[in-house]
Amino acid sequence: MKNITRKGARTTKDIPMEILEKLNCGEIETANIVEWFAIDRRKLLSVVLLQNNREIYLEPILKHVNQLKKQTSNTISEAIGEGLFLQSDKHCDKECLKIIANHSSDLVRSWGCFMVGKNNSLSLSQMFKEIEDFAKDSHFNVREEAWVAVRHLVISDLYESIGILSEWVLDENEYIRRFASEITRPRGVWCKHIEALKTNPELALSILEPLKSDKSKYVRDSVANWLNDASKTQPDFVRNLCERWEEESNTDETRYIIKKALRTLRKSSLHRSKFMLQ
Repeated sequence: MKNITRKGARTTKDIPMEILEKLNCGEIETANIVEWFAIDRRKLLSVVLLQNNREIYLEPILKHVNQLKKQTSNTISEAIGEGLFLQSDKHCDKECLKIIANHSSDLVRSWGCFMVGKNNSLSLSQMFKEIEDFAKDSHFNVREEAWVAVRHLVISDLYESIGILSEWVLDENEYIRRFASEITRPRGVWCKHIEALKTNPELALSILEPLKSDKSKYVRDSVANWLNDASKTQPDFVRNLCERWEEESNTDETRYIIKKALRTLRKSSLHRSKFMLQ
């Protein structure tokens, strides 16, 4: 799977028809988020199942999708992933996940994330093993869906998850390190909050500490956003941690994280100062 070099359209209507057709048939990866949302997920599913002699899965999965109260690209993708898991489990189809995970389409591969996330028979360690390849996928869309699909499992067993992810932050792969930070963000983006980390962010220090001077901007942005999340409920923790990091780690990478981590607190402080001057 190669990284995308093609430049995507700015709006859905600007996507060339031949490109959209290839996307809908799973022949190419998306170049940007516009293409990601433009794909006809029902058509893509039909093509994938037909090509892999699994047409029998189509009707029950589409029935599940059509029953969704909220019909969005994200809810449909999650429902398709769940449906693929249920059908493969029903038919004892051990090859289905492999087919999905190795597909040429990043959207199809993202369905595999939800196949893992919906498999309640997996232990936590098994889940992390299954999601790892998705977490380090070459395409950013798959990597995002990887943490989204299993975040609820991390929340339900936070302490054991932190123990496992504390090992992930030592991995040489920046995508794996970033996954460990992103999936444990106290607030995150468009996802359920982790109340325990909003109240006690110090629980995740074993994840944050090894990343305080990470060479990857992809990782540093996630760590900074993690701390910015925490600053909204535990500002003193974030201030104190940033002060300590500033003393312990005299690097440009750490300074980058600190500056971005404190952005909300600095904005609030500036706002209060202006209010007091009025």
